[in-house]
Amino acid sequence: MLVRIVKMHFQEEEIENFKLIFEEKKKYIRNFEGCQFLELYQDKNNKSIFFTYSYWVNDEALEKYRHSALFKEVWAETKIKFKQKAEAWSVDKLVSLT
Repeated sequence: MLVRIVKMHFQEEEIENFKLIFEEKKKYIRNFEGCQFLELYQDKNNKSIFFTYSYWVNDEALEKYRHSALFKEVWAETKIKFKQKAEAWSVDKLVSLT
């Protein structure tokens, strides 16, 4: 399983607009083939910083999503709201305790 973590820093006036975009698109992202999990987090101290965590069955599934019309649409709407460039990591989950 591949875990994708994306950190996004938004212009303050765009925070609510981003939340609306995410609310509208989250079910499509989560239901994209190969996506097993999706969450959105907001930093407690800096409300303009958000993180997405998504689980993908493998690298190929994530790449298929990143080249999809859905991703291109969501990313085009989202990135214009950034205060600074997004950061992203692809990591392997080693341990999970529930």
